[in-house]
Amino acid sequence: MVGHVSDFGIAKLLEYGQDGIVSTSCDVYSFGILIDGDVYKNQTSLGDERIDAKMQCLLSIIELALSCTLATPDARISMEDSLSTLQNIRLQFVNSRHRKKQLKDLVPKKATCLVMARKRRNLSDIVMGRSCDLLFALAVFVLIIFGHTSLSTVPNISTDEAALLALKSHISFSSNNILATNWSSSSPVCTWIGITCNSRHHRVTTLDISSMQLHGTIPPHLGNLSFLVSIIIDNNTFHGELPKELKLISVRRNNFTGAIPTFLSLLPELRIVHLSSNQFFGEIPSSLSNITQLQVLDMSKNFLKGEIPQELGDLHHMTLFNLENNQLTGSIPPSIFNITTMKKIGLTYNNLTGKLPATICDHLPNLEELHLSANYIHGVIPPNIGKCGKLQILSLSRNELTGTVPTEIGNLTELTSLYLGTLHLEGEIPASISNMSELQNLGFARNRLSGEIPMELGYLQKLLFLSLDTNELTGSIPASIFNMSALQILGIAENRLSGTLPSDLGRGMPDLDGFYCYQNTLSGLLPASISNASRLRVLELSYNSFTGPIPESVSDLENIEVLNLGANNFVSNLALSFLTSLTNCRKLKEITFAENPLDGFLPASIGNLSDSLQIFQGWYCKLKGFIPGEIGNLTGMIKMDLSQNELIGHIPKTIQGLKKLQELSLGGNKIKGTIPDVMCNLYDLGALDLSENLASGSIPPCLGNITSLRYLYLSNNRLNWTLPSSLWSLQDLIEFNISSNLLSGEIPLEIGNLKVVTLVDLSKNDFSGKIPNTLGGLDRMLSLSLAHNKLDGPIPDSFGKMLALEFLDLTNNNLSGEIPKSLEALVYVKYLNFSFNELSGAIPTGGPFANATGQSFLSNYGLCGDSKFRVSPCVIKSPKRSKRKKIILVLYILLGVGMLFLSLALTYVFLRWRKIKKNVDQADVFLLKGKHERISYYELEQATEGFDESNLLGSGSFSKVFKGILKDGTLLAAKVFNVQLEGAFKSFDTECEMLRNLRHRNLTKVITSCSNPDFKALVLEYMPNGTLDKWLYNHNFFLDMLQRLSIMIDVASAIDYLHNGYSTPVVHCDLKPSNVLLDNEMVGHVSDFGIAKLLGAGEDFVQTRTIATIGYIAPGIVIID
Repeated sequence: MVGHVSDFGIAKLLEYGQDGIVSTSCDVYSFGILIDGDVYKNQTSLGDERIDAKMQCLLSIIELALSCTLATPDARISMEDSLSTLQNIRLQFVNSRHRKKQLKDLVPKKATCLVMARKRRNLSDIVMGRSCDLLFALAVFVLIIFGHTSLSTVPNISTDEAALLALKSHISFSSNNILATNWSSSSPVCTWIGITCNSRHHRVTTLDISSMQLHGTIPPHLGNLSFLVSIIIDNNTFHGELPKELKLISVRRNNFTGAIPTFLSLLPELRIVHLSSNQFFGEIPSSLSNITQLQVLDMSKNFLKGEIPQELGDLHHMTLFNLENNQLTGSIPPSIFNITTMKKIGLTYNNLTGKLPATICDHLPNLEELHLSANYIHGVIPPNIGKCGKLQILSLSRNELTGTVPTEIGNLTELTSLYLGTLHLEGEIPASISNMSELQNLGFARNRLSGEIPMELGYLQKLLFLSLDTNELTGSIPASIFNMSALQILGIAENRLSGTLPSDLGRGMPDLDGFYCYQNTLSGLLPASISNASRLRVLELSYNSFTGPIPESVSDLENIEVLNLGANNFVSNLALSFLTSLTNCRKLKEITFAENPLDGFLPASIGNLSDSLQIFQGWYCKLKGFIPGEIGNLTGMIKMDLSQNELIGHIPKTIQGLKKLQELSLGGNKIKGTIPDVMCNLYDLGALDLSENLASGSIPPCLGNITSLRYLYLSNNRLNWTLPSSLWSLQDLIEFNISSNLLSGEIPLEIGNLKVVTLVDLSKNDFSGKIPNTLGGLDRMLSLSLAHNKLDGPIPDSFGKMLALEFLDLTNNNLSGEIPKSLEALVYVKYLNFSFNELSGAIPTGGPFANATGQSFLSNYGLCGDSKFRVSPCVIKSPKRSKRKKIILVLYILLGVGMLFLSLALTYVFLRWRKIKKNVDQADVFLLKGKHERISYYELEQATEGFDESNLLGSGSFSKVFKGILKDGTLLAAKVFNVQLEGAFKSFDTECEMLRNLRHRNLTKVITSCSNPDFKALVLEYMPNGTLDKWLYNHNFFLDMLQRLSIMIDVASAIDYLHNGYSTPVVHCDLKPSNVLLDNEMVGHVSDFGIAKLLGAGEDFVQTRTIATIGYIAPGIVIID
C-alpha cells in the first residue's frame, strides 16, 4: 500500500496567480488556510497515558502537519525532516501495537524547525531545506478526518447494527433469502436471524449465518463487533481475504483465499479456528503457537505448502489438529505427539515424509483418531501404537511403511476402523486382531502379506468391511469368514487362495453387498445358495477355476448390479438358459461371461434383459448362430463385446437401437455381408471392431459422421473399392487399421488431417501412387505400416518429423530413390523395414539405423552402405570433382558476401532518407529514456478499444486517462491530451520534459509517448488500485492507519526527491489525492506534472499565476498585499 505521485501533464514554467509566490516550501493546496503552529502547540501535547496508540499517532501527525503550515517558508520544517519524522511515527506506531507505548517527542517544535532551517544558508539549501510540502499537511488531515469516527465514537449496539448492515451490503442473495428482510433497522439487532447478544451489555456476541447460500466478501466493519465471541459462516461461498479485525472464526466451506492470517496469533484467547475447505495458500505461520488456549485447529482442504511448524506442539490444550488435503512437506514434528489433550490428528493427503516416532503413543492417552494416509511416511509401524488405548480410527494406508503388522496392535480394543492398505507390509496377519471386538472396518489390501487368513477374523461379529485384496495369501478361505452376519463387503481378490466355496454360501451373510474373489485359484461349483445373500449387488468371481453350470438361482438376486463370471470353466446348455433367467434381475448393469466354454446360441430373450444393462461381455465363449435382432432392445447398452466366437450371418439392422453404445466388438467371427449404414446412427460410438470377419462391399462413407470415433478396426475382411474421403474428418481418431482387405486407389493427402492418430495400418491392400508427404505431419504416430501395396515414388523426407514413431514397415512396394537421411531423427524406432522395393543410394547410419540389420533392406539392389546391411559398399567420389565443387562453393560465398554488403549500403541510404522525410512530413512518435518500443496511434486506439468511455480511468483539465491492453497482454494507462484546449500542447511538452530525467520509485513511470499534430498522449504504467482520492472518499474502500502512514511516507519521499534529489529543484504545483496513484501493492506514486515549476539557480521563490486545479489554491501561494 504505497502511494505514487502521477499526472505531470501540465508541468511548465508558468506563474501561479496574480502576485502569487511559488516555492518548494509551498507546493500544495490547503484551501488558503495558514495556521500558526503556536496556537495548537499546547493542545496537541496531551500527555495522557490513557490515550491509545492510534490516538497518539494521530496527534503526532497533526503536530507535524501544523508545523508545515506556518506563515512563511523560513519558519517551516524541511521536507527531509518531515519524511524522517513520519518514518519514526510509523515505526513507533507498529511497535506500540504490541507494547502499547505512547508516541513521544516525534515532531520537532517550531524553534527546532527554525534552527534547522537557519543552518542551511546557501540558496539551493534555503529553497529545499525549508520545504515542508503542504499537500502533505492536507493529506494528513484528510486521512485523519476520514477515520475520525472510530476514534471519537464509543461503540454500542448501534455500532453493531452498522457493522452487520455493512456485512449485509457485501452479500449477494436471492430476494426470498431470510436475511434480505430480517436484517433491518426496523427491528432490534438482537432479534435478527443468526445473531446472539449477551444479557448484560446487550451487544452482539455470536454471528452464525452458516448454510444460508450466501455469496460475497467479509468487510472490515465486523471488527467493530467488539463483544463478538464467535463467528460461524460455514457452508456458503464467501471469497476474498479475511479481514484482520475478526477474532473467533469458523469459515468452513467457502472460497477465501490468501495466506493464513497472521493476526490470529494476536488473539491469545482464541479457542476454535475452522478454516477448512477454502483456498488458503502459503505456509502455516509458526506464530499460531501464540494462541496458547487454542483447542481446535482445522485448516484442511486448502492449498497450504511447506513444513508443519514444530512450534505448534506448544499448543498444550489442543484436542483437534486437522491439516488434511493440503500440500504439506517434511516430517511430522514429534512435539505434535506430546499434546496429552489431543483427540484427533488428521494429516491425510499431503506430501509428508519421515518416520513415525517409536514413542508415538507415550503421551497421547486421549487420542481417538489418527489419520496419516496418502503421504510418503516410511519406516515401520511402531509397536508402541498399542498404547493408544482410546484409539478408535487408525488410518496409515497409502504410505511407504514396511515391516510386519505389530502384534501389539491387538491391544487397541476400542478400535472401529483400521486401514493399513497400499503399504509394503510383509508377514502374516496377526491373530491378535480378533481382540478388537468393536472393529467395523479392516483394510489390508495391496501389501505383500502372506500365510493363511486367520480363522480368528471370523470372531469380529461387528465387522462390516473386510479387504484383503492384492496380497500373497494362500490356503483356503476359513469357514468362519462366511458366518460374519454383519459383513457387507468381502474382498479377497488377487491372492493365491485355493479350495472351494462353502455349500451354504450366502446363508451366514444376509447383508452381504459385495463379494470380490477374482484372480485366485478357487475351484468347484458356484453354490445355488448364493441366492440367500439377497442384498448382494456385486459378485466378482472371474479368473478362477470354477466349474459346472451357472446356477439359475442367481436370478433370485434381485439387487444384483454387477455379475462377473469370466475366465472360468462354467458350462451351460445350448440355449444358454442362465441368460434367460437373468431377465428377472431388473437392476443388472453389467454381465460378463467371457472365456467360458459355454458352446451355445445367444437366445432372443437377451432383448428382455434389464433396461439398465450397460455392459454385455461374452468373448471367447464358443457362441454360435446369429446375433438376435432383439439385441436392439438393450437401449441402455454402453459396451458390447462378442468377439472371438463363431457367430454367423449379418449384423442386424436393429443394432441402431443401441443409441448409447460407445464400444462394439464383433471381431473374430464369421459375420458376412456389408457393413450396414444404420450403424452410422450410433453417434456416441468411440470404438468399432469388425476385424477378422467376412464383411464385403465398401466402407460406408457415413462412418465419417461418427465424430466420436476413436478406434476403427476393419482389418482381415473382404472390403473393396477406395477409402471414402469422409473418414479424414475424424480428427480425433487414434487407431485406424484396415489391413488385409481389397482396397485400392491412392492414399489421399487428407490423411494428414488425423492429427492425433497413433496407429495407421493400411498394409496388404492394393493402394497405388505416391506416399502422401502429409503423413509426416502426424507427430503422435507410433506405428505406421504401408507394406504389401503397390506404392511408388520416393519415401517422403517429412517422415523424419514423426519423432514419436516406434514401428515403420514399408516392405513389398515399388518405392524408389534414396532413404531420407531425415529418418535418422526417429530415435524411438524399434522396428523398421524397407525390404522388397527399388530403393537406391547410401543407407543412413545414425538414429535407428545404427541397430538395423540386413533384414530391413532385402531386395533393394541399388542400396549401398555398411557391410552389416548386406549391401554393396558405396562408391567414393573423385577428388578432382570434389575440388571443383569447393572452388564453386567459394565463389558462391564471395558473391553472397558482396551482395550482402550492397544490400546493407542500400538499406542505410534508404533509412536515412526515410528518417529525414519522417521528420518533415510524418507524426513524431518518440520514446522517453528506457528500453520500451515505440507505440503508434493505431496501437493505442486498439489497446483502449477506440478510447472507449468504458475504459476511462479519470479526466483532468487538459487530458483524459484510459486503461489499455496491448496485444502481448501488457496493461497500460494512456493519458490523452485534448489538443483543442489552449495550453494542452505546452502541458504535454512540459510533462515530457519533466519526466525525461526524473526517476524515483514513488513517481509515476512514463513508458513512452505518441505525438503528431492532431494527437498527443503519454503511455503510463498502469496502477490497478486507482487514486488515493478513491480510497479516501468512497465508502466501498478502506485504508487502515498503517496504510495511511505508508502512503504519507511515499508521497513525502517523492516530493523530497523533487525538491532535494534532482539537479534542478522541481515544484509540483498541483499535488492532491487524485494525483496520487496506488499500484498493486498499494505503493503511492505521485503523478501529473502538467504545471510543475523548475526553480533555476539563484531562485528562492518564483511569482506565478494561479493555474492549478479549479476549486483550491496550493498552500504555497503567499498573497502579497
